[in-house]
Amino acid sequence: MPYFCCNQVQALEKTFKAIQLQRMQGIPIVNPALQVEAINFQVWEKYCVGILITPWFMNLLVLPDSTEQLHYSPKSDEKITYHFPSGEYEFLVCYEESLGIYHSCSLFSPMFDFTTQEIAKQTAQQVLMLLMQPVELMEKKGISRRDLLRGKARE
Repeated sequence: MPYFCCNQVQALEKTFKAIQLQRMQGIPIVNPALQVEAINFQVWEKYCVGILITPWFMNLLVLPDSTEQLHYSPKSDEKITYHFPSGEYEFLVCYEESLGIYHSCSLFSPMFDFTTQEIAKQTAQQVLMLLMQPVELMEKKGISRRDLLRGKARE
């Protein structure tokens, strides 16, 4: 993983571990069997893309590079569309002070369907693999974009 992506992922995990401790204690949507973990972040185009697992959600994230951070201020309801090999996906523009701007596409929330961290990780890895497959291949396998983002793809 390139240096800029590695730094962003470390900041991402640190930020969401702090959120878990400071904002999520006692909240009923938290699954105590899970922990904050960044899964398979990789460079795609000029972005760092991967999945963040938390005890309360699993989201596909796009982390813009630091130069984009300096020139951009999100509106609270702003959305952005990314064109991945498997199709177009809509992301919310989000902001955390310790992290900066990031783009988030919800996969699962709450996380009670996942009984272990390992099951959540396997689902995240499958989603990322399918995300990068061309749309034609997805259609051939009979996988819809909705099923892809819900981890319901079947081999």
